[in-house]
Amino acid sequence: MADELEGLLFPGSVAVVGASSAPGKIGHALFSNVAQSFSGPVFAVNPGYRELRGRPCVPEISDIPEPVDLAVIVIPAAMVPGVLEECGQLGIKNAIVISGGFKEAGCEGAQLEAKLVEIAGRHSINLLGPNCLGLISTQAGLNATFAPGGARPGEIAFLSQSGAFCTAVLDWAWKAQLGFSHFISLGNKAVLSEEDFLEAFVHDPRTKVVAAYLEGVKDGQRFLRTAREVTAFKPVVVIKSGRAEAGARAVSSHTGSLAGSDRAYEAAFRQAGVIRARNVEELFDFAYMLARQAVPKGKRVGIVTNAGGPGVMATDAVEMEGLEVARFTENTARALAEGMPPAASIYNPVDILGDARAGRYREAVRLVTADPNVDMVVALSAPVAILTYAELAAILAEARREHEKPVACSFMVGELGEEAESILREAGIPSAFDPARAVRAVSGLVRYADIRRAPRQEPGEYPVDRERAAAVLAEAKRRDRVRLGVEAMGLLEAYGIATARGALARSPEEVERALLDLGESVVLKLVSPDMSHKSDVGGVRVGVPADKAAEEAWHMLNMAQARFPEMPIDGILVQEHLSPGVEVIVGMVRDPTFGPLVMFGLGGVHVEVMGDVAFAVAPLSRVEAERLVRSIRAYPVLRGVRGQPGIDVDGLVEVLERLSQAAVEFPELLELEANPIMCYPHRVLAVDLRLTVSGEG
Repeated sequence: MADELEGLLFPGSVAVVGASSAPGKIGHALFSNVAQSFSGPVFAVNPGYRELRGRPCVPEISDIPEPVDLAVIVIPAAMVPGVLEECGQLGIKNAIVISGGFKEAGCEGAQLEAKLVEIAGRHSINLLGPNCLGLISTQAGLNATFAPGGARPGEIAFLSQSGAFCTAVLDWAWKAQLGFSHFISLGNKAVLSEEDFLEAFVHDPRTKVVAAYLEGVKDGQRFLRTAREVTAFKPVVVIKSGRAEAGARAVSSHTGSLAGSDRAYEAAFRQAGVIRARNVEELFDFAYMLARQAVPKGKRVGIVTNAGGPGVMATDAVEMEGLEVARFTENTARALAEGMPPAASIYNPVDILGDARAGRYREAVRLVTADPNVDMVVALSAPVAILTYAELAAILAEARREHEKPVACSFMVGELGEEAESILREAGIPSAFDPARAVRAVSGLVRYADIRRAPRQEPGEYPVDRERAAAVLAEAKRRDRVRLGVEAMGLLEAYGIATARGALARSPEEVERALLDLGESVVLKLVSPDMSHKSDVGGVRVGVPADKAAEEAWHMLNMAQARFPEMPIDGILVQEHLSPGVEVIVGMVRDPTFGPLVMFGLGGVHVEVMGDVAFAVAPLSRVEAERLVRSIRAYPVLRGVRGQPGIDVDGLVEVLERLSQAAVEFPELLELEANPIMCYPHRVLAVDLRLTVSGEG
């Protein structure tokens, strides 16, 4: 695949292989769209014609008398590899395969698609598709799709894995008068994927925002790297379908059971700075605002309304979206009190009453927009006979132009009228019937402002004892063990993660030796690779007096062997009895798309009852590990509440970084869970562990 997509997005000439004059055929619609939209040389390739729509038609692509930048192929799947090979031999570096019948059709189609990948790689061809709608580049004046209509010029680049969704969006966008710089149907993504287009769009001056519909990505780590680079310069908004679990993989830990495909995508989007839309409405509301308006300095919203109910709805939405209802300065409050009638509400939201004419509306909007404590404005209006929406639209356009602050509006009416719509469109101000939707639109700007301001940092690397860690895993492989427990605590220690003091004992004498320097009481734990929840089966004794530990340990062992005669038991872990602290869980599970996911949350029984956990894709930088710790609902507990001291948050963050490093450096680690990790004001100790390994390095 070539590094540049210039010839694909901005071709100088186009050939359509499989062009047809028969209405109803895809080849006819496709060639008609290309011929009507593109001003450069266009060639038809079909042995059945000499010319089509006034353009030359040749039997084979090799018969075209001049160089071709882009070949658009719409012929039976079995014939596509031969044509693509011919393109490669002719030096054509860009191709769109519209045809279906490839991997989406089964094994035989998958083999055909593999041929396309091999040919494209050998000849460095930028291949879009197969099984796609095609692409539209409004800057190049090219509609290389078989959709019934093209696209308006605009500043949003759109990507979609669904061709049907593409046609629906194109049809809707004409009515909504929404424009695009590029419109790409990805299809099967045999060669080119969303990452390639993200890399291209970041350098395109006409594209101000990228919007995408994704069903999945092939290379999660590449997507994360690429999106992180792009969002530093341009916003990326994604709607991701498919929230099901990733595969039918058996799991043995809380981490594995709580992690799913959608958790991985959510984490990756957050780390990459991608704004995730909850639905199609949000996708294009966010994209429109990000393309047309500047990001605000803060998250304080000023609300102006001529109706109390919508004002309350907008205020609720501000709080629900994590924004702030602005507090006006004294000067603004005084000016509003002087300029508004006595019955009006001069506090945010500003209710100027239903009898307000244009002058009162203009004055309220002007004062609120000018207030230094207001970062953006949401203006609302219910229909009244003494106001026209064209007047209101002009007032908002003037305020936005004068103060350069984001503005959205909710005109609660069925039909705005062409004049009002034209004024709002020219000013880049979205209008929605629902006040909450107008608030959500500005929230997209705030989310991207937060993304731009967030510190970005590369993961660090701690000095660790990889040989010791490798020896732990090698021992598991030697013993044909897939699951390990506290006997593998050496892995954590090798990565600099402190563990509670203790030793494995297999006899009363070894218990006695293990008791040295552990204090007056200890914790006893059965050690077995087949025992996930030791406490549920009496496999844990807490606060056992040291002088009775040997007897109690032997009793535990005998009871377990009698109750579970088939279960292998390695012995008893004799561990120091720690004072009460805050219990957290730190885990890792390997996602098939993104690789290792690190989990953090409240530990002990809390993980089962509360499920207050968060995930991040490894490797983690210090900033990302800190963000992961702060992201759980119970974070205030870690900082200390009601006179209780806070824990060593910095030490906990370092544990996450070190575990992240281990997960990256040892691919055979499938799952790892340290639960609980006991946290104190000045130290953090891992108390229990279980992990699953693949048995393959």
